[in-house]
Formats: sequence, structure tokens, C-alpha cells
Amino acid sequence: MTTPDAPARSRGAQRLPGRDPVWARLLIAFGLVCTLAAGGALAGKEALFRYATRSVAQENLLGDSGRQAEQRGHVDIDGAKNILLIGVDARPGQDPAELVRADSIIILHIPASHDQAYLVSIPRDTWVKIPPYDNGAKRYEGGHDKINGAYAWGGDGLTGANQRAHAVELLALTIKSLWGITFDGAAIVDFTGFQQVVEVLGGVDMYVDEETTSVHIGHTANGEYAVPFRQFTRSDGGQGLAAVPGVTPQVYHVGYQHLEPWQALDYVRQRELLPNSDYDRQRHQQQFLKALFKKILSSDVLTNPARLNDVLRVVGKAMTIDSGGIDLADWLYAMRGIGADDLLTIKTNNGTFNNAPGVSNAETLDQTTLDLLEAVRTERVQSFVAGHLDLVAPS
Repeated sequence: MTTPDAPARSRGAQRLPGRDPVWARLLIAFGLVCTLAAGGALAGKEALFRYATRSVAQENLLGDSGRQAEQRGHVDIDGAKNILLIGVDARPGQDPAELVRADSIIILHIPASHDQAYLVSIPRDTWVKIPPYDNGAKRYEGGHDKINGAYAWGGDGLTGANQRAHAVELLALTIKSLWGITFDGAAIVDFTGFQQVVEVLGGVDMYVDEETTSVHIGHTANGEYAVPFRQFTRSDGGQGLAAVPGVTPQVYHVGYQHLEPWQALDYVRQRELLPNSDYDRQRHQQQFLKALFKKILSSDVLTNPARLNDVLRVVGKAMTIDSGGIDLADWLYAMRGIGADDLLTIKTNNGTFNNAPGVSNAETLDQTTLDLLEAVRTERVQSFVAGHLDLVAPS
């Protein structure tokens, strides 16, 4: 097969229309800067935090939906916190005026003890009622849609920072109107930034928990890169896959292994041939997150100034943060006790697609997931998880 760089360059033009959740790339960045604080003495924390966050773009993403008016500047952070994490993966060459739906929506819940964090995914195909919203360029009259459509309608007709801000605000307002959850901060990360972080780190060591066949990367008999499957529209309107003759797909076998950057990125993109589709992909991304987090915290990264600088540089380019009016240094110091093993991922809808009655290709949240979101709102996630240990995803 050709070198790993060749498939990586070709994927942008060859990737299938179904784009991929990217929440992991945001959490990699968030986890990195949080944990960097743990190793610094109190006297040097300001210098450390300034270094770690120097390239992070900050924008007001939550608008009136957040708590920025209540918390500004240098403050002591106490109590439970909720952060809205959004993954957006725009297609190469995409028209900037085109509607962009959120690929992934994650609530990062941090209990008042600030010694653990919980990741609660809201399935992007969840059928919900989105409230009316005017972004200054267009007015959305409100209505029912998949929840990732809230991001799209919020930014409709806008570009750049304005698009991001209004897209996040309507998504946050939708979540608040449905489940009463208000956010203290938010962040967005894109696919390109995630790819650069992985490449700087040189791949990861992780456990592949189920045999996974790539629909994006394969090779011909003479070792040349080729796309192994062709996507087509079935008679029922759904999307199908047909194997391309003469092309052998990349397969990731069960077991502990080192994944090169192109392999890691390909592995966490897969969903079409997995039994639980997006839910399996989400679990794999969660596992990958922890593996990459541990790689970042390894001695060969943290004790190598040049390499650490490269990691921080690409992390900063990969993310846009709304700190909720709180100085980033205070956020990072408050969360310094949260490490990779303290990050728990909680399954929603028990890890399977839960069809929404009467709506094609959309789903609804089961009662247990609704109870979980209520626990987030009322700051009872720790006790909820203690009674539902089967919902903690393996990693």
C-alpha cells in the first residue's frame, strides 16, 4: 500500500457525503489545556496558562443563552458547570453561505467537586422543537427538525464569526427550552484542526474493540490507494454502499495496537458498516480521546518543549472557545484535577438508534436518557451514574 501520507491527502476529495462527528477533537484540546495546569506550581500558573492558551480563539458563542453576564473576568469557579461542545465538519470547498449542521453535540458536565467530568451526547438526529430565532440576517420561524438543524438555522445567511455565534446560540436555546440546561461555556472544533493534532503526536496506542472495515481507504492489487466502496441512493431513498471491484478495504482488527495518524483518523470516522452506526463510532471516538489524551500527557511530550509547543499550536488552531466571561486561566486552574481517567462517557438511548414515531431517519430520546438530562439540570449526575453503571461506555 502507498505511504500513510497518500491516503490522508486523498481523503478530502474522496470522502462520502455523510460527514462525521468530531466532538473528540474538541475534548482533546479542552482536556489538554485543563490538565497542563495540574503540573504547574501555583506561583507559575499564570505563565503556564498564558502559554497554553495563547493561540486559542475566543468568541462570544452563547450570546443571551449563556451566563456571561453573571461571571466575568477573574473569579473563583465553584459549583457544577456545563459546557456545550460542538463538532462541525464542513466539506472542502463548501459554499460559506450553505447551511451547516452540527455533526456532534456533547454536554460536558463537571460536578461541583471538580474532580471528574461526564460526557453526555445528544444524538444529532434527535427530533425536537426548535424555537423561533432572528439572527439579524434571516428569521427562523421555529418548528420541528433534527436537533443538529438548530445550529444550521441559527447561522443561516451568515458567515464567519457571526455564523458561529448565532448557530451556537440557537442550539443552546433549543437545549434550554427542551431540558432546562443552561451552559457556562461552549466550544467548537473543526476536522482540519483535529487532523493536525493527531499528526503532530504521531498517532496513538489504543484498543480496537470490534473489527472495523473502512469505507474510505483501501488499496488495489499493486498497492495503490483507492476508495473501497461506492455510495448510491437506494430505491427507498436511503444511502447504500457497493464494494468497488479490485479494491481491498483497510480493516482494523480487535486488539491493542498502534494507529498511525491516517489510521487513527480513518478508524474514528467509520460508522456505515458497524452494527450500531453512529453510536459505535461515538464509542470509538471516546476511546480514542482517552488514548490521545494520555499520549499528550506522556513524558515524551510534556518534557519536550519543542514538541509540546507544536501540540499547543495546532490545538489552538483547532478550537474556538466561549469561556462564558470567565478568564481562561481560572477555568484551567479550577479543572486541574480532571485527568484522562476521570472523564466518563455516558451512553444515551443505551447506545442504539431509537426511532422517532412517524419520522423517517430521526430518533427520540428514551426515558432513561431524559432522566439523565434531568440529572444534568439538577446537578445529580454522580448519583444517577452510580445507579446506572451499565450506561458508562467502556474506554
